[in-house]
Amino acid sequence: MTTRPVGDDALLLEVGSGAEAQALHAELLRRRAEGSLAVREIVPAARTVLLDGLDDPARRAAELSAAEIPPSPARARAAIELPVRYDGPDLSEVAAHWRVSEHEVARIHSGTEFTVAFCGFAPGFGYLTGLPAQYDMPRRATPRTAVPAGAVALAGPYTGVYPRSSPGGWQLIGTTEAVLWDHARVPAALLAPGTRVRFVPVGPAGPVGGL
Repeated sequence: MTTRPVGDDALLLEVGSGAEAQALHAELLRRRAEGSLAVREIVPAARTVLLDGLDDPARRAAELSAAEIPPSPARARAAIELPVRYDGPDLSEVAAHWRVSEHEVARIHSGTEFTVAFCGFAPGFGYLTGLPAQYDMPRRATPRTAVPAGAVALAGPYTGVYPRSSPGGWQLIGTTEAVLWDHARVPAALLAPGTRVRFVPVGPAGPVGGL
């Protein structure tokens, strides 16, 4: 682990992989909950975790550099289920890249349990991991100027759901009516780092047979 000071009271912790970042994030949350880590914000990203609001960053950097981070613990909370129609305009392109049928893309994707590794890009947008490495998907060569809210998309190792209409270069494989961000809800974001997520395929008349 590499520690880098950020301003007067923050540290950026860098690790070697997304899985390590998720494990580190879980461990830091555990330490804060038990009272052994006083920190204002813990913000995970792809391979980093930011600690903001530390009283003694130098001491914490030395402690964390010497610490052994255990694997992420299993989470008892049930996974959030997001209904999805696998009707995205890039479904055929994803199927060709994976060398499977479009039906198989839906089966593989809906048969995977995802974890929100971190959030960003837009309020409510979670970067979900879980697909094996062979299903990494390159971004579109030309991004779209507008991706509709609810679009279920792939890019690199991640799955994401667009919480609102915005430009984007991810590959669109489906749509969901789930509300990812709602100011009237507490919390406003449906997804948070560490949340388990499953996509449930549906059609006009309910669950899609055979998936």
